[in-house]
Amino acid sequence: MKVGSCSSTGLELRRRRWQMPLFSRWQMLLGRRLSPSDLTPRHRGPRALEVKALARASEAEKRLLLRLLAPFPRLLRTRTRPEQASRPPALSLGGDGRLQRRHRWIIHRPLRAGPRTSERPSATFPRAAGDSPEPPGTTAMQSGGRQAEAPGRGPRVLVVGGGIAGLGAAQRLCRHPAFSHLRVLEATARAGGRIRSEHSFGGVVEVGAHWIHGPSQGNPVFQLAAKYGLLGEKALSEENQLIETGGHVGLPSVSYASSGVSVSLELVAEMASLFYSLIDQTREFLQAAETTPPSVGEYLKEKIRQHMAGWTEDEETKKLKLAILKNLFNVECCVSGTHSMDLVALAPFGEYTVLPGLDCTFPEGYQGLTDCIMASLPKDVMVFDKPVKTIHWNGSFREASAPGETFPVLVECEDGDYFPAHHVVVTVPLGFFKKHLDTFFEPPLPTEKVEAIRKIGFGTNNKIFLEFEEPFWEPDCQHIQVVWEDTSPLEDTAPELQDAWFKKLIGFWVLPPFQASHVLCGFIAGLESEFMETLSDEDVLRSLTQVLRRVTGNPQLPAPRSMLRSCWHSAPYTRGSYSYVAVGSSGDDMDRLAQPLPSDGKGAQLQVLFAGEATHRTFYSTTHGALLSGWREADRLMTLWDPQAQWPEPRL
Repeated sequence: MKVGSCSSTGLELRRRRWQMPLFSRWQMLLGRRLSPSDLTPRHRGPRALEVKALARASEAEKRLLLRLLAPFPRLLRTRTRPEQASRPPALSLGGDGRLQRRHRWIIHRPLRAGPRTSERPSATFPRAAGDSPEPPGTTAMQSGGRQAEAPGRGPRVLVVGGGIAGLGAAQRLCRHPAFSHLRVLEATARAGGRIRSEHSFGGVVEVGAHWIHGPSQGNPVFQLAAKYGLLGEKALSEENQLIETGGHVGLPSVSYASSGVSVSLELVAEMASLFYSLIDQTREFLQAAETTPPSVGEYLKEKIRQHMAGWTEDEETKKLKLAILKNLFNVECCVSGTHSMDLVALAPFGEYTVLPGLDCTFPEGYQGLTDCIMASLPKDVMVFDKPVKTIHWNGSFREASAPGETFPVLVECEDGDYFPAHHVVVTVPLGFFKKHLDTFFEPPLPTEKVEAIRKIGFGTNNKIFLEFEEPFWEPDCQHIQVVWEDTSPLEDTAPELQDAWFKKLIGFWVLPPFQASHVLCGFIAGLESEFMETLSDEDVLRSLTQVLRRVTGNPQLPAPRSMLRSCWHSAPYTRGSYSYVAVGSSGDDMDRLAQPLPSDGKGAQLQVLFAGEATHRTFYSTTHGALLSGWREADRLMTLWDPQAQWPEPRL
């Protein structure tokens, strides 16, 4: 029978009834009505449920409401102000539409100034099976460390950050029965962090992490991707896994000079051979107590000057050689995530470990890996749009749902929610740490950790995608190099941001047809990359169109029909791309950053743990380094709570 208007109207009436705001349904049950003026100005909306008139409800009305909600204990949460501890808790409706009692944490160490906790409902963890409903009110608590767990309970663990490090830690912990009270607090609306795949140009493009670097059996990202069936046949082949690249970028398919002529690929290969041989020589300084010069850039320039003495070509060719070398310097800046190789420390540079295997991509996008990891987690583990404001540690905190139990850590979120925990695994990018170092931890971090955060380098490497109606490159072209003939690595000049930011662009990679059609991906690092983020899309597109017309010698080259770019420095929860060992720092600083707190052995153990690519001494700047760091901290917690635990696989 065709659905008639009568039945659909009845269905709509029922739908509207249960889509009413909860306070309206309560008013109907209590037999009273509230006018729109009872709503506070900032809470007028279909889901804005903070009602001033609730405070005027009689005790009989409150008791009636509590009886109505008695079958639904999860809707009731307590938050008692200290000055009202002797009075019945006030009732409020939280932003999620659930009725809650007001409560606040009883804290024996003052918190930093922040939003009034009495203004918002508190967040809680799910109860373990058999937990009793939360008792009303709270009591003062004893100072000291973590108390013994009640039967059937495990430690409360928070992971701050839903990137690959945080997801890896969560997945590993979820496999152990002791860690059923786990939450991942992600500041944005998506998981993945600096792994970000976008569906654009009729395919998938990587706005964040692009390749699996060193796809071989020693790489956990490669192992997981292979396990989940995310890689192509070529990437999985044994031949591909055995290729030794030394971590160097391959030669271009074509090289264009700024004068509009093609550069000899033989000359490019000669300069690349020289450059990467010098890069390899930097490993000789790994164990050196002191190096002169202190930076990779200065060392490379010193060696290039020595080699120039043997060049016999004409001046024009010598100038072109230096321009090619300048391009290779810029390539290395993209690889290292720095503005200049003069900022990268020489002695620890060789500590970075290169895995075998020819770098490969994900045919359906890197984000498929994080999606698979998320699918393995319990559905209530991820909490999105939950930026953290301050992590209060080395304290003594308590909530009503855990009578007699104290928590050494309390995580305060930007929206006023609070999460108590025994352990917090912090996986935020180093750039975010640098920006919020003074406010993100209370009490402040130990001096040695603060110094490590300040000394480790963290730069920006951005991508610019250009889509063309038709390709102007050859079908077998994979990499287009751009050489600016008026540049040299031996000239220390201030960056020309306003008029020549695009000269830092190293060239373009041609995206495979299975990813997107007729799309080039350009890379640019450093201050020029950060300046590019401040420009409009129109300005960037106009500049790059002029660049391509100039270097190809074709002033009629059609402009790209669309563009997409990353802006990692402007991203508030990232503030850059990845880390490097800067002049004045060493791998020891990364180890100090990774050291859990408290480090003095006093108080509860492993209150705050640190993961992320910047905490991995030999795999920094990579997704596999980030993943391994998340596993490292998960293993640390499992060792604490279950020394006899069987480690999940793979364990690398």
